[in-house]
Amino acid sequence: MRAAFDWFFRNRRTGRITIGQWPNAALWVYIAATILHARVDADPIKWVATAALLVWGLDELFRGVNPFRRTLGALVLINALRP
Repeated sequence: MRAAFDWFFRNRRTGRITIGQWPNAALWVYIAATILHARVDADPIKWVATAALLVWGLDELFRGVNPFRRTLGALVLINALRP
């Protein structure tokens, strides 16, 4: 069980357990656009939020530091692309 946990959560660059990280630029754009969209109901703001989330999901899927982060990116993409 310990080996599976280490494989799934261990950061391949630092060797530390990584579940969450400080948000990168794409995630900050998503957060800001989502907050703005809650106050101003405009489609372009929603599109910006969705596009930023897609960029973040793709980044995690392809450059995530461990399988957990890559899986998280894939799940976010699947959810963001649902109608």
